[in-house]
Amino acid sequence: MTTPEQPVRPALACGEVRTCLLPTLRALDSRAAPRMLRLRADEHVLVSERPNLYVRSPEVLTGVDCGLPTSNGAKVRAVGMVAARAALTEGRVLQTTAYLRAPASGPEARRPWGQYLVRPGVVEPFGKLPQEATAKGFLHDPGSDELNLGMIAEGLLAYLRRSPLLDLRVPFKSGYTHLRWVARYVPVGEPASLERFTLAEGGLRTVELRLPEDIPAAAAAGLCEDLALHDWLLTTVTHLLDGSRAPTSSVPALGAAAEHLLHLWMPRARVAPSLAHLWDALERTPGFTRQWQNLVQYIRDRLAVQAVSLSHQETV
Repeated sequence: MTTPEQPVRPALACGEVRTCLLPTLRALDSRAAPRMLRLRADEHVLVSERPNLYVRSPEVLTGVDCGLPTSNGAKVRAVGMVAARAALTEGRVLQTTAYLRAPASGPEARRPWGQYLVRPGVVEPFGKLPQEATAKGFLHDPGSDELNLGMIAEGLLAYLRRSPLLDLRVPFKSGYTHLRWVARYVPVGEPASLERFTLAEGGLRTVELRLPEDIPAAAAAGLCEDLALHDWLLTTVTHLLDGSRAPTSSVPALGAAAEHLLHLWMPRARVAPSLAHLWDALERTPGFTRQWQNLVQYIRDRLAVQAVSLSHQETV
């Protein structure tokens, strides 16, 4: 059993990322974006302008005392503080994330809340954690009485979308995606790996990782935010192209993609150096950047053909 003074050796880290187009006609600039993401008065908003404009909120905490989702129906009560944050890329793509890390075992009785507050992002089970069943449980829809990280991320997303800085108009229609991730911790010295990335219905993606114990859960969340951002870009541009291929359609969707999205593709730009190599698995199969480059070339070719056609019509 751990005590408040002892460091928590993580067994699992879990999280969920929501990604969507910010509902505003004009992208927020480097002054407006930090104002929207200032979730706490006592901490600064992170602003980075290289290689692109990226703004991230301070973390906010949600106290939880509930069951953990498990794949085998095991009843595991846990208490602690879930961490959540928001990020805005180029003032255009909004993401919210909720995540936690959990030790292999916890106390048999509940601690005072103050002892949980000093461990932000840590959720402790009562007794031993069924690690594999819990990892699989977090990748599926939780029950009504179980911890739901997606609802915490969704609540933060809904709050930000009500910001008075937004005009609630969009340059094009798009959906949102949610990515659930689980990291199983291994001893320090073993390599990190991306074990599985899957696409499911309804915009759901799942990611399974293996991480050394010295990799913070916040770094794993950052990797998964990066994966979620680029998966959303691929998904959104693909859907825009599907609409533009209809015989009666014009090219506004292609123009919107070119203006608002094509310059956002920068994998690993803000992934922790210890985890950046995990992108290699997705570059091999299914080939994220290769697919993106094909889409970009198609869009540019279509726009070029349209420009030539319009020029020809004007000269006739």
